Amino acid sequence: MTPPTAPLADTLLPVPPRPRRRGVELAMVAGAVLVCVYGYRTAAFARHATVSAAADRQTAALALLALLAHLVVRLRAPHADPLLLPIAVLLNGLGLVVLHRLDLDAPGRAAAPAQVVWSALGVGLFGLVVWVLRDHRRLERHAYRSAAAALALMVVPIGFPAVNGARIWIRLGSLSLQPAEFAKVLITVFFAAYLAAEGPVLAATGRRPPGPVRGTARTACRAPATRLLRVPRRLPPIPFHRVPRPLGAPRLLRSVRPVLAIWLAGVGVLLLERDLGTSLLFFGAFLVLLYVATGRTGWVAVGLLLAAAGAGAVGALEPHVHGRVQDWLHPFAAIDGGGGPGQLAQSLFAFAAGGALGTGLGQGHSWLVGFAVRSDFVLATFGEELGLAGLTALLLLYAMLVARGYRAALGLADPFGRLLAVGLAALLGLQVFVITGGVTGLIPLTGMAMPFLAQGGSSVVTNWVVVALLVRLSDRARTPRPDPPAPSAQAPEDAPAGADRDLPEPRTLRLSRVAGTGPVRAPRPGSPGSGRLPSRPASATPAGRAGDGLPDTAPPPHPVRPWDAPAAADEPFPPREPFPAPHGGHRADGAGGAAGEGGDR
Repeated sequence: MTPPTAPLADTLLPVPPRPRRRGVELAMVAGAVLVCVYGYRTAAFARHATVSAAADRQTAALALLALLAHLVVRLRAPHADPLLLPIAVLLNGLGLVVLHRLDLDAPGRAAAPAQVVWSALGVGLFGLVVWVLRDHRRLERHAYRSAAAALALMVVPIGFPAVNGARIWIRLGSLSLQPAEFAKVLITVFFAAYLAAEGPVLAATGRRPPGPVRGTARTACRAPATRLLRVPRRLPPIPFHRVPRPLGAPRLLRSVRPVLAIWLAGVGVLLLERDLGTSLLFFGAFLVLLYVATGRTGWVAVGLLLAAAGAGAVGALEPHVHGRVQDWLHPFAAIDGGGGPGQLAQSLFAFAAGGALGTGLGQGHSWLVGFAVRSDFVLATFGEELGLAGLTALLLLYAMLVARGYRAALGLADPFGRLLAVGLAALLGLQVFVITGGVTGLIPLTGMAMPFLAQGGSSVVTNWVVVALLVRLSDRARTPRPDPPAPSAQAPEDAPAGADRDLPEPRTLRLSRVAGTGPVRAPRPGSPGSGRLPSRPASATPAGRAGDGLPDTAPPPHPVRPWDAPAAADEPFPPREPFPAPHGGHRADGAGGAAGEGGDR
């Protein structure tokens, strides 16, 4: 029998063994913790010349959380990317350092201790996801449940009062949550599962099918000019029934329907919640996945046009969104009118004061930005005190995190895993772009939190879950997979004594036919042209089939050489035989018996 083939996921991309690099990961995690310890000491000495006990407790908690996360990865994902966890630890630690530095200017409004608690919860969920989720393909089964849960999480804040003009918060006493942060992971799982199934249909939408035009025989085959001289005598029939038909208007509308549905959902979020950032993030992630799944820029162009139309209409009708657009277009209008500078103007002044190298950690004036200095404008503090060099290094850390997510996608074999890795990495990249562009005046402010850096428990927990999924995906992509086993070439045990032992057991060969490929039986050991002697003497053969060693009930099959196959010197086909002589004549090769014994063929 033919040996069973390996699964598709193991045969497409064989991965050779590579070092696990868990020791390298531990060294980089330790280096990230040491960088954060240095930041705590620098900020404390710049403000009060002493290090507080709160700073020591926060650094110890960060080191313990980083060690626990590393142990989970070492035990449950030993082949994961060694850069993902150290980058996440460093970004989270830098966020704690900046929040602690801002707490030194306002001791009564400490935000760093609460951020440590949320970080502990995020690391706990990180370990739970890595430990429990052994195969990412299980998430594909719950695609529609994820979509329903994401829509429910986005609708719930509508019933709560607005905070700073946006309805994106759920406040229960002193506890506040932002459900849109959790919804972005769930909606990405749904996008990846849907496009993994419908991507080929969307890729074929509007394209002219290849091959001949239906009903004509102008282009029977598309061959190079050098092969036009070798025209066979008889062309194979054109399989018109196999030519794909172009998609009509109903099929086109069914294909465009998901794009329109996601666009309407984004516009609805923008209208009901007045949240520009969430709508941009969801629609942008969908466009990225749509391009990756189909490879067509036309869908991206349609999506950008729809996004621009929706944002323009909502910006003109919704007062809160319209005010943000006006602040973006005229950031110094309040100063020109005789009032004080707004938050965006103060953010631009902070970046200008930082220069190339910054004023030094703890020596800036970030408190001038206002109440949002810990959340929306935390990047302004970073740019002022660490300068353009520190801001560039921070953005490069985010870029490395996104790049490692894309690298994990390249190593995966299943479409769902590839799209999920690309979607999660694109979420982080789009969020960083939207926030950085808002505080630098590139695009309007959105009110989103910088991943790992800004104050916000929902954001920190969600980002740790995203890193956990990327760790699991990279472990799957980097796990060694051997090459598929080659077919066995041993002869069957019940073969005749005179048979060659190097003959493969299957009796079918893949040979090309006139209009395709199909199985053609190989010659038997005793048939003419097989290159071997018959297994029994001719005298012991039954009457009627003299010389071929086979009974009457099993006529010897002969493979037919294809009409366009060239003749080879070592071909296994039998030679062409003339038609037998009528009324029992002798065979041309002399293998037949006496006259009258062979009979008519």
